Amino acid sequence: MEIIAKISKGTKMDQIYIQKQRAGFPIGNYVIIKPITEEKPIEKRKLYFRGLKEIEPIKIEIIEKIMNLIDKNIENDNIIITGSFLEKGFNFNDIDILIITKSKEKADNIEKETKEKIGIKPHIILFKAHTFKKALEIDPLWRLILYKCISRKRLPPMPKRKLDYKYLDVQLIRSKTLIDTFDILNGNEKYKLVRNLIAIYSFIKNKPITSLTIENEISDKFEISIKKLQDNIINKNFLKNYKNLYSILEKEVIENAGKQEKIN
Repeated sequence: MEIIAKISKGTKMDQIYIQKQRAGFPIGNYVIIKPITEEKPIEKRKLYFRGLKEIEPIKIEIIEKIMNLIDKNIENDNIIITGSFLEKGFNFNDIDILIITKSKEKADNIEKETKEKIGIKPHIILFKAHTFKKALEIDPLWRLILYKCISRKRLPPMPKRKLDYKYLDVQLIRSKTLIDTFDILNGNEKYKLVRNLIAIYSFIKNKPITSLTIENEISDKFEISIKKLQDNIINKNFLKNYKNLYSILEKEVIENAGKQEKIN
């Protein structure tokens, strides 16, 4: 015997109502509940890892679900997963998804559906292939982000850097926020602004840009551990050292931006 019933929302527990006048299903019996239309099994696919040796199996399962969901909604050339979601531990809040596509679709529906079906609200960015390549050429933070990621298709080698000082000037202004609003920022916010500054510095000096090299540079230049910075435990020399480096870098960027402007 089968009975079709609808799940209703309850105050403390959701419930299913069935008619009292029925043949079978006596009170106290255990039953199996399953949807009438079952979802198709998750399509398993080869994933490509960059800067990662291993990741929790539950995260791989989530990534496969997200990629299947994206494929149903947007025609794409590649899907790239980044963010602290990939770090060890069960941090599921910060997941960034880059979709390489020719489509003009918006990501709002995918973000909403991912939240509803998987329980995670991702940050999705759509890129055209040539725009994405240019971002990697001129933006140190994108290079840093792509150092550690998982993609559906193999990523090409990192393109050669191009120093666009006018662009870097705009990106550098973001890090001035730390100086202007130092007392009201929390540790994580300070860490991100410091990371932005050091990523630009490393990019200009043609130093390697990875999570490890950036964090080592932060510790060396500001005499502070990453944990203390993120916990907002700042030593007395931190802000002074930060202002000095920012000032030196700002002068270099502005001078070179002016030279490039004259050439162009």
